[in-house]
Amino acid sequence: MVEQSRETPAEHGSGEPVGTKLLRIAAKARKEPKLKFVNLYHLMNEEMLLECFERLSENKAAGIDEVTKDEYAERLEANIRELVGRLHRMAYRPQPVRRVYIPKPGSDKRRPLGIPCLEDKLVQSALARILGAIYEQDFVEGSYGFRPGRSCHDALRALSQAVEDEGTNYVAEADIRTFFDAAS
Repeated sequence: MVEQSRETPAEHGSGEPVGTKLLRIAAKARKEPKLKFVNLYHLMNEEMLLECFERLSENKAAGIDEVTKDEYAERLEANIRELVGRLHRMAYRPQPVRRVYIPKPGSDKRRPLGIPCLEDKLVQSALARILGAIYEQDFVEGSYGFRPGRSCHDALRALSQAVEDEGTNYVAEADIRTFFDAAS
């Protein structure tokens, strides 16, 4: 069977809130799993980026440009409008990520951490919301990693229930310490 690929309507001025648009996209993705979504860039608008700004934690570290949330908020509407303009002109360029090393608990080793600039965090957050609306439909119920409304505590609760209540015959443990730290 040939996979569908048709234009999704670009409703720039529909007046519909971004959250509603994302719910409609999620419903369409659930109903038509083979559908290829195109032309969703119109969702990367001022409303979406303002919502993402409001969701940012107040105490997050600044990126390489040293711009904090409070500083960005001083000219919020103008900053967001200018960011949307750069995005739609394809002139937006992410900044290098600031690398810091934080201590690993219970060890004298340190873990590398990348801290993006505030605008990069906004763009990443908006893209994650758009892509999440589409791809969240594809995950199985037992998947917990980096999913909205799920935590490691939920995964541990499900594991405990499976082991205690569902007659589990074996449990495999794998040590992947520093696996993701190594460059391939």
